[in-house]
Amino acid sequence: MAATTRPATGITPAELAREVDAVDLDRPLHDAGAALAEIGRLYLRDAVWFHEPTYLAHLNCPVVIPAVQAEAVIAAVNSSLDTWDQSAGGTLIEQRLIDWTAARIGFPAGDGVFTSGGTQSNLQGLLLAREEACARLRGARPDRPRLPELLGGLRVFASDVSHFSVCTSAALLGLGEDAVVEVPTDEHRRMRPDALADALARCAAEGLTPMAVVATAGTTDFGSIDPLTEVAALCAATGTWLHVDAAYGGGLLVAPRRRPLLAGIELADSVTVDFHKTFFQPVSSSALLVRDPASLRHVTFHADYLNPAEPVGLPVPNQVDKSLQTTRRFDALKLWTTLRVMGADAVGELFEQVVDLAAQGWVLLAEDPRLEVVVRPQLSTLVFRYVPARPCPPELVDQLNRHVRAAVAASGQAVLGGTTVDGRAHLKVTLLNPETTIDHLADVFALVRTHAEVFLAGTPGGVPA
Repeated sequence: MAATTRPATGITPAELAREVDAVDLDRPLHDAGAALAEIGRLYLRDAVWFHEPTYLAHLNCPVVIPAVQAEAVIAAVNSSLDTWDQSAGGTLIEQRLIDWTAARIGFPAGDGVFTSGGTQSNLQGLLLAREEACARLRGARPDRPRLPELLGGLRVFASDVSHFSVCTSAALLGLGEDAVVEVPTDEHRRMRPDALADALARCAAEGLTPMAVVATAGTTDFGSIDPLTEVAALCAATGTWLHVDAAYGGGLLVAPRRRPLLAGIELADSVTVDFHKTFFQPVSSSALLVRDPASLRHVTFHADYLNPAEPVGLPVPNQVDKSLQTTRRFDALKLWTTLRVMGADAVGELFEQVVDLAAQGWVLLAEDPRLEVVVRPQLSTLVFRYVPARPCPPELVDQLNRHVRAAVAASGQAVLGGTTVDGRAHLKVTLLNPETTIDHLADVFALVRTHAEVFLAGTPGGVPA
Protein backbone atom coordinates (compact mmCIF):
# COMPACT_ATOMS: atom_id res chain seq x y z
CA MET A 1 0.00 0.00 0.00
CA ALA A 2 2.80 2.46 0.85
CA ALA A 3 4.22 2.04 -2.65
CA THR A 4 0.88 2.56 -4.39
CA THR A 5 0.93 5.47 -6.84
CA ARG A 6 -2.18 4.69 -8.88
CA PRO A 7 -5.78 3.94 -7.87
CA ALA A 8 -5.92 0.71 -9.90
CA THR A 9 -3.67 -1.67 -11.82
CA GLY A 10 -6.02 -2.15 -14.75
CA ILE A 11 -6.08 -5.93 -14.33
CA THR A 12 -9.02 -7.70 -15.97
CA PRO A 13 -11.45 -10.02 -14.14
CA ALA A 14 -10.34 -12.95 -16.30
CA GLU A 15 -6.66 -12.43 -15.46
CA LEU A 16 -7.22 -12.26 -11.72
CA ALA A 17 -9.83 -15.04 -11.69
CA ARG A 18 -7.25 -17.51 -12.95
CA GLU A 19 -5.07 -16.87 -9.90
CA VAL A 20 -7.95 -16.97 -7.42
CA ASP A 21 -9.46 -20.11 -8.91
CA ALA A 22 -6.10 -21.87 -8.69
CA VAL A 23 -6.19 -21.75 -4.87
CA ASP A 24 -7.20 -25.04 -3.22
CA LEU A 25 -9.15 -24.00 -0.13
CA ASP A 26 -9.04 -27.56 1.20
CA ARG A 27 -5.22 -27.46 1.44
CA PRO A 28 -4.25 -24.88 4.09
CA LEU A 29 -0.84 -23.24 4.01
CA HIS A 30 -0.21 -23.69 7.77
CA ASP A 31 1.87 -20.52 7.65
CA ALA A 32 0.56 -17.05 8.43
CA GLY A 33 3.36 -15.38 6.48
CA ALA A 34 2.57 -17.43 3.39
CA ALA A 35 -1.13 -16.65 3.77
CA LEU A 36 -0.40 -12.91 3.97
CA ALA A 37 1.82 -13.13 0.91
CA GLU A 38 -1.03 -14.85 -0.93
CA ILE A 39 -3.43 -12.09 0.15
CA GLY A 40 -0.96 -9.57 -1.21
CA ARG A 41 -0.92 -11.33 -4.57
CA LEU A 42 -4.64 -12.03 -4.87
CA TYR A 43 -6.03 -8.88 -3.28
CA LEU A 44 -3.70 -6.05 -2.25
CA ARG A 45 -1.67 -6.00 -5.46
CA ASP A 46 -4.76 -5.15 -7.54
CA ALA A 47 -6.99 -3.56 -4.91
CA VAL A 48 -8.71 -0.33 -5.88
CA TRP A 49 -7.26 2.36 -3.62
CA PHE A 50 -9.79 5.01 -2.67
CA HIS A 51 -7.07 7.05 -0.95
CA GLU A 52 -5.37 7.77 -4.28
CA PRO A 53 -6.28 11.28 -5.54
CA THR A 54 -7.34 10.12 -9.01
CA TYR A 55 -9.89 7.57 -7.81
CA LEU A 56 -13.01 9.46 -8.91
CA ALA A 57 -15.59 6.79 -9.66
CA HIS A 58 -18.02 6.21 -6.81
CA LEU A 59 -19.07 7.43 -3.38
CA ASN A 60 -16.14 5.68 -1.72
CA CYS A 61 -14.03 7.77 0.64
CA PRO A 62 -10.53 7.57 2.05
CA VAL A 63 -10.79 6.96 5.78
CA VAL A 64 -9.51 8.98 8.73
CA ILE A 65 -6.89 7.39 10.97
CA PRO A 66 -8.89 7.51 14.26
CA ALA A 67 -11.61 5.40 12.63
CA VAL A 68 -9.03 2.86 11.44
CA GLN A 69 -7.69 2.61 14.99
CA ALA A 70 -11.21 2.02 16.27
CA GLU A 71 -11.68 -0.77 13.69
CA ALA A 72 -8.89 -2.73 15.39
CA VAL A 73 -10.67 -2.45 18.74
CA ILE A 74 -14.03 -3.41 17.23
CA ALA A 75 -12.64 -6.55 15.60
CA ALA A 76 -10.63 -7.64 18.63
CA VAL A 77 -13.42 -7.28 21.21
CA ASN A 78 -16.13 -8.46 18.76
CA SER A 79 -19.11 -6.96 20.59
CA SER A 80 -22.59 -7.41 19.21
CA LEU A 81 -24.76 -4.33 19.56
CA ASP A 82 -28.11 -6.10 19.73
CA THR A 83 -28.53 -6.36 23.52
CA TRP A 84 -27.09 -4.73 26.61
CA ASP A 85 -25.69 -7.99 27.96
CA GLN A 86 -23.52 -8.29 24.82
CA SER A 87 -22.27 -4.73 24.58
CA ALA A 88 -22.85 -2.61 27.74
CA GLY A 89 -20.87 0.59 27.08
CA GLY A 90 -21.16 0.02 23.34
CA THR A 91 -24.93 0.38 23.60
CA LEU A 92 -24.61 3.71 25.40
CA ILE A 93 -22.00 5.03 22.97
CA GLU A 94 -24.21 4.19 20.00
CA GLN A 95 -27.24 5.80 21.65
CA ARG A 96 -25.21 8.93 22.44
CA LEU A 97 -24.11 9.22 18.80
CA ILE A 98 -27.70 8.74 17.62
CA ASP A 99 -28.76 11.56 19.95
CA TRP A 100 -25.92 13.73 18.64
CA THR A 101 -26.83 13.12 14.99
CA ALA A 102 -30.53 13.62 15.66
CA ALA A 103 -29.79 16.97 17.30
CA ARG A 104 -27.71 18.01 14.29
CA ILE A 105 -30.66 17.18 12.03
CA GLY A 106 -33.11 19.07 14.22
CA PHE A 107 -34.80 16.14 15.99
CA PRO A 108 -34.44 17.24 19.65
CA ALA A 109 -36.31 14.17 20.91
CA GLY A 110 -35.34 11.88 18.02
CA ASP A 111 -34.00 8.36 18.04
CA GLY A 112 -32.55 5.84 15.63
CA VAL A 113 -30.06 3.07 15.10
CA PHE A 114 -26.86 2.34 13.20
CA THR A 115 -27.25 0.24 10.05
CA SER A 116 -25.10 -1.44 7.42
CA GLY A 117 -25.59 1.32 4.85
CA GLY A 118 -27.95 3.66 3.05
CA THR A 119 -29.90 0.86 1.39
CA GLN A 120 -30.79 -0.67 4.76
CA SER A 121 -31.50 2.75 6.28
CA ASN A 122 -33.85 3.61 3.40
CA LEU A 123 -35.55 0.22 3.71
CA GLN A 124 -36.19 0.70 7.40
CA GLY A 125 -37.42 4.26 6.91
CA LEU A 126 -39.93 3.09 4.31
CA LEU A 127 -40.95 0.13 6.49
CA LEU A 128 -41.87 2.56 9.25
CA ALA A 129 -43.77 4.67 6.70
CA ARG A 130 -45.66 1.61 5.49
CA GLU A 131 -46.69 0.61 9.00
CA GLU A 132 -47.79 4.15 9.88
CA ALA A 133 -49.87 4.41 6.69
CA CYS A 134 -51.49 1.01 7.28
CA ALA A 135 -52.27 1.89 10.89
CA ARG A 136 -54.11 5.00 9.72
CA LEU A 137 -56.00 3.05 7.07
CA ARG A 138 -57.05 0.38 9.55
CA GLY A 139 -58.20 3.02 12.00
CA ALA A 140 -60.42 4.59 9.33
CA ARG A 141 -62.09 1.30 8.36
CA PRO A 142 -64.38 -0.69 10.65
CA ASP A 143 -63.47 -4.00 8.98
CA ARG A 144 -59.82 -3.62 10.13
CA PRO A 145 -58.26 -5.06 6.94
CA ARG A 146 -55.09 -7.14 7.13
CA LEU A 147 -51.80 -5.91 5.70
CA PRO A 148 -51.94 -7.78 2.35
CA GLU A 149 -55.27 -6.12 1.59
CA LEU A 150 -53.76 -2.67 2.03
CA LEU A 151 -50.45 -2.95 0.19
CA GLY A 152 -51.77 -2.64 -3.36
CA GLY A 153 -53.10 0.85 -2.73
CA LEU A 154 -49.90 2.35 -1.27
CA ARG A 155 -47.65 4.65 -3.28
CA VAL A 156 -44.12 5.99 -2.74
CA PHE A 157 -42.97 9.18 -4.45
CA ALA A 158 -39.33 9.84 -5.33
CA SER A 159 -37.53 11.91 -7.94
CA ASP A 160 -36.49 10.40 -11.24
CA VAL A 161 -32.84 10.54 -10.07
CA SER A 162 -33.38 9.04 -6.61
CA HIS A 163 -31.40 6.04 -5.38
CA PHE A 164 -32.36 2.62 -6.74
CA SER A 165 -32.85 1.37 -3.18
CA VAL A 166 -36.25 3.11 -3.14
CA CYS A 167 -37.48 0.61 -5.73
CA THR A 168 -35.67 -2.24 -3.96
CA SER A 169 -37.37 -1.30 -0.71
CA ALA A 170 -40.80 -1.16 -2.35
CA ALA A 171 -40.26 -4.66 -3.72
CA LEU A 172 -39.08 -6.03 -0.36
CA LEU A 173 -41.99 -4.38 1.45
CA GLY A 174 -44.51 -6.16 -0.74
CA LEU A 175 -45.55 -3.04 -2.64
CA GLY A 176 -43.89 -3.89 -5.94
CA GLU A 177 -41.67 -1.58 -7.97
CA ASP A 178 -44.74 -0.15 -9.71
CA ALA A 179 -45.73 1.44 -6.42
CA VAL A 180 -42.88 3.94 -6.81
CA VAL A 181 -44.02 7.08 -8.63
CA GLU A 182 -41.19 8.96 -10.33
CA VAL A 183 -41.43 12.71 -9.87
CA PRO A 184 -39.78 14.84 -12.59
CA THR A 185 -36.81 17.03 -11.73
CA ASP A 186 -35.85 20.55 -12.80
CA GLU A 187 -32.82 21.65 -14.80
CA HIS A 188 -30.70 21.28 -11.64
CA ARG A 189 -31.88 17.65 -11.22
CA ARG A 190 -33.91 18.47 -8.11
CA MET A 191 -37.44 17.25 -7.43
CA ARG A 192 -40.03 19.73 -8.70
CA PRO A 193 -42.54 20.58 -5.94
CA ASP A 194 -45.23 21.39 -8.52
CA ALA A 195 -44.77 17.96 -10.11
CA LEU A 196 -44.94 16.32 -6.69
CA ALA A 197 -48.15 18.21 -5.90
CA ASP A 198 -49.67 16.99 -9.17
CA ALA A 199 -48.59 13.40 -8.47
CA LEU A 200 -50.07 13.48 -4.96
CA ALA A 201 -53.32 14.90 -6.33
CA ARG A 202 -53.54 12.14 -8.95
CA CYS A 203 -52.91 9.57 -6.25
CA ALA A 204 -55.86 10.87 -4.20
CA ALA A 205 -58.12 11.09 -7.28
CA GLU A 206 -57.41 7.43 -8.03
CA GLY A 207 -58.33 6.37 -4.51
CA LEU A 208 -54.73 5.41 -3.66
CA THR A 209 -52.78 6.22 -0.49
CA PRO A 210 -49.53 8.22 -0.51
CA MET A 211 -47.38 6.16 1.84
CA ALA A 212 -44.18 8.18 1.69
CA VAL A 213 -42.24 10.81 -0.20
CA VAL A 214 -38.49 10.19 -0.47
CA ALA A 215 -36.60 13.45 -0.87
CA THR A 216 -32.91 13.19 -1.68
CA ALA A 217 -30.22 15.32 -0.09
CA GLY A 218 -27.39 14.47 -2.47
CA THR A 219 -28.36 12.33 -5.44
CA THR A 220 -25.82 9.69 -6.43
CA ASP A 221 -25.29 11.00 -9.96
CA PHE A 222 -25.54 14.76 -9.50
CA GLY A 223 -25.24 15.53 -5.79
CA SER A 224 -28.47 17.49 -6.15
CA ILE A 225 -30.53 18.36 -3.08
CA ASP A 226 -34.30 18.38 -3.37
CA PRO A 227 -36.15 21.47 -2.04
CA LEU A 228 -36.78 19.93 1.37
CA THR A 229 -38.91 22.70 2.87
CA GLU A 230 -41.33 22.78 -0.05
CA VAL A 231 -41.53 18.99 -0.19
CA ALA A 232 -42.13 18.83 3.56
CA ALA A 233 -45.03 21.28 3.24
CA LEU A 234 -46.73 19.05 0.66
CA CYS A 235 -46.21 16.01 2.90
CA ALA A 236 -47.71 17.83 5.88
CA ALA A 237 -50.73 18.91 3.82
CA THR A 238 -51.43 15.35 2.69
CA GLY A 239 -50.43 13.49 5.86
CA THR A 240 -47.62 11.71 4.04
CA TRP A 241 -44.46 10.38 5.69
CA LEU A 242 -41.34 12.26 4.56
CA HIS A 243 -38.11 10.27 4.37
CA VAL A 244 -34.95 12.19 3.47
CA ASP A 245 -32.18 10.13 1.91
CA ALA A 246 -29.13 12.11 3.02
CA ALA A 247 -26.72 9.20 2.61
CA TYR A 248 -24.47 11.47 0.53
CA GLY A 249 -25.38 14.95 1.76
CA GLY A 250 -25.41 14.01 5.43
CA GLY A 251 -21.85 15.32 5.76
CA LEU A 252 -23.34 18.81 5.52
CA LEU A 253 -24.54 18.34 9.09
CA VAL A 254 -20.98 19.12 10.20
CA ALA A 255 -20.06 21.54 7.38
CA PRO A 256 -20.46 25.06 8.81
CA ARG A 257 -20.43 26.95 5.50
CA ARG A 258 -22.90 24.71 3.70
CA ARG A 259 -25.20 23.45 6.47
CA PRO A 260 -28.00 25.73 5.13
CA LEU A 261 -28.22 23.46 2.06
CA LEU A 262 -30.05 21.00 4.33
CA ALA A 263 -32.70 23.52 5.41
CA GLY A 264 -35.95 21.66 5.90
CA ILE A 265 -34.40 18.33 6.86
CA GLU A 266 -35.70 18.87 10.39
CA LEU A 267 -39.23 18.54 8.99
CA ALA A 268 -38.67 14.94 7.92
CA ASP A 269 -40.09 11.90 9.69
CA SER A 270 -36.97 9.82 9.01
CA VAL A 271 -33.49 10.49 7.66
CA THR A 272 -30.69 8.32 6.26
CA VAL A 273 -27.08 9.36 6.93
CA ASP A 274 -24.06 7.41 5.66
CA PHE A 275 -21.03 8.12 7.83
CA HIS A 276 -18.97 5.91 5.49
CA LYS A 277 -19.36 8.51 2.76
CA THR A 278 -19.00 12.11 3.81
CA PHE A 279 -17.83 11.54 7.39
CA PHE A 280 -14.82 9.57 6.03
CA GLN A 281 -15.52 6.41 8.01
CA PRO A 282 -14.64 2.84 6.98
CA VAL A 283 -17.47 0.71 5.60
CA SER A 284 -19.86 0.07 7.13
CA SER A 285 -21.26 2.98 9.11
CA SER A 286 -24.74 4.35 8.44
CA ALA A 287 -27.74 5.32 10.53
CA LEU A 288 -31.48 5.77 10.34
CA LEU A 289 -32.79 8.66 12.43
CA VAL A 290 -36.46 9.27 13.26
CA ARG A 291 -38.17 12.38 14.58
CA ASP A 292 -40.67 10.40 16.70
CA PRO A 293 -39.08 7.53 18.68
CA ALA A 294 -42.48 5.83 18.93
CA SER A 295 -42.33 4.98 15.23
CA LEU A 296 -39.55 2.48 15.95
CA ARG A 297 -42.11 0.24 17.67
CA HIS A 298 -42.86 -1.17 14.23
CA VAL A 299 -39.56 -3.09 14.24
CA THR A 300 -39.74 -4.23 17.86
CA PHE A 301 -40.20 -7.97 18.35
CA HIS A 302 -39.39 -9.93 21.47
CA ALA A 303 -37.68 -13.26 22.12
CA ASP A 304 -37.32 -14.73 25.59
CA TYR A 305 -33.72 -15.73 24.91
CA LEU A 306 -32.73 -12.23 23.76
CA ASN A 307 -34.95 -9.30 24.68
CA PRO A 308 -37.98 -10.61 26.63
CA ALA A 309 -41.06 -8.42 26.69
CA GLU A 310 -41.03 -8.58 30.49
CA PRO A 311 -37.34 -8.56 31.50
CA VAL A 312 -36.29 -9.71 34.94
CA GLY A 313 -34.78 -6.97 37.07
CA LEU A 314 -34.12 -3.40 36.04
CA PRO A 315 -34.96 -2.42 32.43
CA VAL A 316 -31.96 -2.21 30.12
CA PRO A 317 -31.53 -0.59 26.68
CA ASN A 318 -31.59 -3.14 23.87
CA GLN A 319 -30.78 -1.71 20.45
CA VAL A 320 -32.23 -4.79 18.74
CA ASP A 321 -35.63 -3.31 19.62
CA LYS A 322 -34.94 -0.62 16.99
CA SER A 323 -33.06 -2.59 14.34
CA LEU A 324 -33.70 -4.88 11.38
CA GLN A 325 -30.51 -6.72 12.33
CA THR A 326 -29.79 -8.92 15.32
CA THR A 327 -26.04 -9.48 15.48
CA ARG A 328 -24.53 -6.12 14.63
CA ARG A 329 -20.98 -4.72 14.71
CA PHE A 330 -20.03 -1.84 17.00
CA ASP A 331 -19.58 0.47 14.01
CA ALA A 332 -20.50 3.50 16.08
CA LEU A 333 -17.11 3.34 17.81
CA LYS A 334 -15.41 4.54 14.60
CA LEU A 335 -17.39 7.76 14.48
CA TRP A 336 -17.07 8.22 18.24
CA THR A 337 -13.29 7.96 18.08
CA THR A 338 -13.15 10.31 15.09
CA LEU A 339 -15.18 12.98 16.85
CA ARG A 340 -13.17 12.64 20.05
CA VAL A 341 -9.83 12.96 18.22
CA MET A 342 -10.60 15.34 15.34
CA GLY A 343 -13.86 17.06 16.22
CA ALA A 344 -16.92 17.59 14.05
CA ASP A 345 -15.67 20.83 12.48
CA ALA A 346 -12.53 19.15 11.17
CA VAL A 347 -14.59 16.37 9.56
CA GLY A 348 -16.90 18.95 8.04
CA GLU A 349 -13.98 20.88 6.62
CA LEU A 350 -12.79 17.77 4.78
CA PHE A 351 -16.17 17.58 3.06
CA GLU A 352 -16.13 21.32 2.36
CA GLN A 353 -12.80 20.87 0.58
CA VAL A 354 -14.11 18.35 -1.92
CA VAL A 355 -17.24 20.43 -2.55
CA ASP A 356 -15.03 23.46 -3.21
CA LEU A 357 -12.94 21.37 -5.60
CA ALA A 358 -16.01 20.25 -7.52
CA ALA A 359 -16.90 23.90 -8.10
CA GLN A 360 -13.40 24.49 -9.49
CA GLY A 361 -13.68 21.37 -11.63
CA TRP A 362 -16.93 22.66 -13.11
CA VAL A 363 -15.08 25.77 -14.28
CA LEU A 364 -12.41 23.59 -15.93
CA LEU A 365 -15.04 21.60 -17.78
CA ALA A 366 -16.94 24.71 -18.83
CA GLU A 367 -13.77 26.13 -20.41
CA ASP A 368 -13.54 23.25 -22.93
CA PRO A 369 -16.43 23.15 -25.44
CA ARG A 370 -15.72 19.45 -26.05
CA LEU A 371 -16.45 18.57 -22.41
CA GLU A 372 -20.18 19.01 -21.94
CA VAL A 373 -21.14 19.17 -18.25
CA VAL A 374 -24.72 18.39 -17.25
CA VAL A 375 -25.30 20.54 -14.18
CA ARG A 376 -23.38 22.86 -11.88
CA PRO A 377 -22.65 20.83 -8.73
CA GLN A 378 -24.22 21.42 -5.32
CA LEU A 379 -21.98 18.81 -3.71
CA SER A 380 -18.92 17.02 -5.08
CA THR A 381 -20.08 15.25 -8.24
CA LEU A 382 -19.51 16.28 -11.89
CA VAL A 383 -21.33 14.54 -14.73
CA PHE A 384 -20.06 15.29 -18.23
CA ARG A 385 -19.23 13.79 -21.60
CA TYR A 386 -16.83 14.34 -24.45
CA VAL A 387 -18.58 15.71 -27.54
CA PRO A 388 -16.54 16.03 -30.77
CA ALA A 389 -16.24 19.52 -32.24
CA ARG A 390 -17.96 18.42 -35.45
CA PRO A 391 -21.33 16.65 -35.62
CA CYS A 392 -21.32 12.86 -35.42
CA PRO A 393 -24.01 10.26 -34.66
CA PRO A 394 -25.23 10.20 -31.03
CA GLU A 395 -24.51 6.47 -30.86
CA LEU A 396 -20.88 7.15 -31.74
CA VAL A 397 -20.63 9.75 -28.97
CA ASP A 398 -22.00 7.18 -26.55
CA GLN A 399 -19.50 4.60 -27.75
CA LEU A 400 -16.69 7.13 -27.44
CA ASN A 401 -17.48 8.00 -23.82
CA ARG A 402 -17.81 4.37 -22.79
CA HIS A 403 -14.48 3.68 -24.48
CA VAL A 404 -12.84 6.59 -22.66
CA ARG A 405 -13.98 5.33 -19.27
CA ALA A 406 -12.67 1.82 -19.97
CA ALA A 407 -9.39 3.11 -21.43
CA VAL A 408 -8.71 5.38 -18.46
CA ALA A 409 -9.37 2.49 -16.06
CA ALA A 410 -7.16 0.13 -18.06
CA SER A 411 -4.31 2.63 -17.86
CA GLY A 412 -4.46 2.51 -14.06
CA GLN A 413 -3.90 6.27 -13.95
CA ALA A 414 -7.43 7.12 -12.81
CA VAL A 415 -10.82 5.55 -12.23
CA LEU A 416 -13.88 7.38 -13.55
CA GLY A 417 -17.56 6.70 -12.98
CA GLY A 418 -20.15 6.37 -15.68
CA THR A 419 -23.89 6.88 -15.96
CA THR A 420 -26.68 7.56 -18.44
CA VAL A 421 -28.37 10.94 -18.69
CA ASP A 422 -31.45 11.32 -20.89
CA GLY A 423 -30.52 8.08 -22.62
CA ARG A 424 -26.96 9.13 -23.46
CA ALA A 425 -23.69 7.80 -21.98
CA HIS A 426 -21.81 10.16 -19.68
CA LEU A 427 -18.70 10.17 -17.52
CA LYS A 428 -18.78 10.98 -13.84
CA VAL A 429 -16.29 12.38 -11.37
CA THR A 430 -17.14 11.86 -7.70
CA LEU A 431 -14.86 13.76 -5.35
CA LEU A 432 -14.50 12.46 -1.80
CA ASN A 433 -10.74 12.68 -1.32
CA PRO A 434 -9.47 15.91 0.28
CA GLU A 435 -6.01 15.09 -1.14
CA THR A 436 -7.29 15.50 -4.71
CA THR A 437 -6.30 18.86 -6.22
CA ILE A 438 -7.34 20.90 -9.22
CA ASP A 439 -4.11 19.73 -10.91
CA HIS A 440 -5.24 16.12 -10.51
CA LEU A 441 -8.55 17.00 -12.12
CA ALA A 442 -6.82 18.82 -14.97
CA ASP A 443 -4.65 15.75 -15.60
CA VAL A 444 -7.68 13.44 -15.64
CA PHE A 445 -9.59 15.70 -18.03
CA ALA A 446 -6.49 15.70 -20.26
CA LEU A 447 -6.56 11.88 -20.18
CA VAL A 448 -10.19 11.97 -21.27
CA ARG A 449 -9.34 14.20 -24.23
CA THR A 450 -6.37 12.05 -25.24
CA HIS A 451 -8.31 8.77 -25.21
CA ALA A 452 -11.24 10.42 -27.01
CA GLU A 453 -8.97 11.68 -29.76
CA VAL A 454 -7.32 8.28 -30.17
CA PHE A 455 -10.75 6.68 -30.44
CA LEU A 456 -11.93 9.17 -33.02
CA ALA A 457 -8.78 8.83 -35.08
CA GLY A 458 -9.48 5.11 -35.36
CA THR A 459 -13.13 5.39 -36.42
CA PRO A 460 -14.17 4.97 -40.07
CA GLY A 461 -13.66 8.26 -41.84
CA GLY A 462 -11.52 9.56 -39.01
CA VAL A 463 -14.19 11.75 -37.41
CA PRO A 464 -12.37 14.83 -36.11
CA ALA A 465 -12.13 15.48 -32.36
